[in-house]
Amino acid sequence: VINRQEILDRQANTIAEMVDSVPGVSLDNGSTPIGSSISIRGFGFNQVFGTDSKVQIQVDGAASNPEEIYRLGNQIFTEPDLYKSVEVIRGTVGSFEYGSGIIGGLIRLETIDALDLTGGEAGVAFNQTLGYFTNGDGFQSSSTLAIAPSDRVELLGNFTYREQGNPDDGNGDPIGNSEFELPSFLIKAGVYLDPNKEHYLRASFQQSTTADRDVPLDTFVTERDFFGNVDRDTTSQVAILRYNFNPVANDAVDLSAQFSYSNQKIDQTFILGSSTGGPGFDGLVSGLGNADLQFETYQFLLKNASFFSTGSVEHNLRTGIDFRSRRRADANSAPGGQDDRIAFFIVDDIQLARGLTFTPALRWEQQDVQAEPALDDGTNFTGSRDALMGGVSLRYELENGLAFFTSWAESRNLPILDDLENPVLRGQIEVGQTYEAGASFNRIGVFSANDALALKLNYYKSDVDSLSSTRGVASVETDGVEIEASYAMRSGFYFDVNASIISGDEIDADGVASDWRNLPQTTYQAALG
Repeated sequence: VINRQEILDRQANTIAEMVDSVPGVSLDNGSTPIGSSISIRGFGFNQVFGTDSKVQIQVDGAASNPEEIYRLGNQIFTEPDLYKSVEVIRGTVGSFEYGSGIIGGLIRLETIDALDLTGGEAGVAFNQTLGYFTNGDGFQSSSTLAIAPSDRVELLGNFTYREQGNPDDGNGDPIGNSEFELPSFLIKAGVYLDPNKEHYLRASFQQSTTADRDVPLDTFVTERDFFGNVDRDTTSQVAILRYNFNPVANDAVDLSAQFSYSNQKIDQTFILGSSTGGPGFDGLVSGLGNADLQFETYQFLLKNASFFSTGSVEHNLRTGIDFRSRRRADANSAPGGQDDRIAFFIVDDIQLARGLTFTPALRWEQQDVQAEPALDDGTNFTGSRDALMGGVSLRYELENGLAFFTSWAESRNLPILDDLENPVLRGQIEVGQTYEAGASFNRIGVFSANDALALKLNYYKSDVDSLSSTRGVASVETDGVEIEASYAMRSGFYFDVNASIISGDEIDADGVASDWRNLPQTTYQAALG
């Protein structure tokens, strides 16, 4: 979890840059808001389409990431300063209350609240940050106004402007196709409906936009290529209405009902004569360059958390119903359609004995999908399917702070709208299984009275069968080790060390194995402060 203070300290340009220090997380085009992809444990990034639906993004609990967009690969397009926390969940076992098909992992973003800035009391707070960085001649300004007429009512507004030129790489050469201007805003209002603060109602709306002129259509390249250049306007919007009921005297009820709307729209105009293939090549690629893309996601989530005991066994039970309707406008290389899903999930953290926690999780999801308009073969395709998935984890912590853990999980990725044109892929369900095992140590007062030491070693192995998101690959097998260590003193001195070591194979339809083409590099990182 990256908290608000670290978000301000990191001064990241993008959400991708915010999470790149987490072991197992790597980036593609991470320094630009458009076209960036986040890879977790070798999934999430796709060389052809940009994303593969195995890493998901949520903003205040609302699903906001699109599916495959040819050569754009955009997973999250938003301003880092709008958030108070960023949580990275690696792997599958902790993802079943958030979605299906999550094999690489999940990134959860929570926007800032007015009462956070006023200290939970009535008052007014204003926060202004200004920033400049030399590589790329970048500038950033963020203005936040928080008004709390009482400790039960909060109003917040934020406007952030960020720009960047083309930075230089380590050799001093410019990295083209990296310029951007990113104005963003967030408005948010919340009210506790009763004096005991048991009923809470909140509404929010955020928007980020950018306008790119004469830039490569392919966001993976740094200069013009045979795809040519486009003028591109991108808009990302998230609107949320949430109700919470959390009675003080009843631990069995912590109910939330949320409706959200996410919209990402990309308007493009192809620039004639810009293709390196010559004038005759313009006719082949202009359809891609003139494609206007739009993803809309409507979601209703009803969820309850309960704390209760059955004899000497304690439970933290989360149950919920998740309905999503995803709609996409028809465009070149991006078939339009509607994908409706309803899911039920149950996750129970069961404390069997002191320090011993057993967590089973289940998710059932049903999908109804329809092509709009008719497919290239003239058929008005409709389809329906469902899948059951789940996992278990076991953790045992000793009183000295040493803990051991292991887990197994299986998730299923139902076909996406991009696969409707393919008669084979539109009926194919990807199946991913992940095993994990490791140990951790977390203790205060190791070498002195108030220092803190945290260590973690984790091994994982993931197998994905019936793969449909990478051409020519039938299955993928990956395994890796994540190492994390942190030491901090009360005086403020700290250091962090972490590493991610991963390997993987892809197997084609003939059973021939080779290196997994989307495999991230091995990384070692250290921080001293």
